[in-house]
Amino acid sequence: MKLVVLDCDGTLVDSQNGICEAMTHAFTGFGLVPPTRAATLAIVGLSLPEAFMALAPEQDDALRAKMVARYKSAFLEIRREPDLHEPLFDGIAAAVETFGGRDDVVLGIATGKSKKGIDRLFAREGWGQRFVTVQTSDDHPSKPHPAMLRAAMAEAGVGPERTVMVGDTTFDMEMARAAGVGALGVGWGYHSIDELQRAGAHAVVGNCHDLPADIDAFFSTRERAA
Repeated sequence: MKLVVLDCDGTLVDSQNGICEAMTHAFTGFGLVPPTRAATLAIVGLSLPEAFMALAPEQDDALRAKMVARYKSAFLEIRREPDLHEPLFDGIAAAVETFGGRDDVVLGIATGKSKKGIDRLFAREGWGQRFVTVQTSDDHPSKPHPAMLRAAMAEAGVGPERTVMVGDTTFDMEMARAAGVGALGVGWGYHSIDELQRAGAHAVVGNCHDLPADIDAFFSTRERAA
């Protein structure tokens, strides 16, 4: 059995507009200049406390905690806007269905997103039975700490040599390396291919539609090298 652990924002879902708008609210609500869009997207994948530490290092812990709360509130309000759409990247639904129909692969999630956010996504996409393990920032240290991957492997009963982490950020690649699992970057998310490679990606998938084949190729290469 092989375990494929997927990041969410930037890997499965294109959620950048909502994230950037909520981040702007979190800063301007306290009279602060919001970060650039590029700076905000660069921290996608971190849990919120670590994200605000990176974006507002000059502020104290108490204010950053208030900014986190304002971000969460703003994000929930933004999600209620009828014109906000956070689509799956083209090809992701087919990839999940492909793996869901196989008996040699199980799927997991490891994300900085909250459990509530994942529950909403699963309800929308009908994925309740597709993933055997879901690890979120609610229960673990932020990426790149390997706790989420260790928990995912324990729940799935799969060792690191047969596990791959698929993500779009350097934090995903660093987490994978720290956990001793495969690190497979994707080129359609928030960090560049060069950044993913420098962070330790074993390979980078360039197109969503190629994801199942590239994951299979990664495992085949690893098995031949073992």
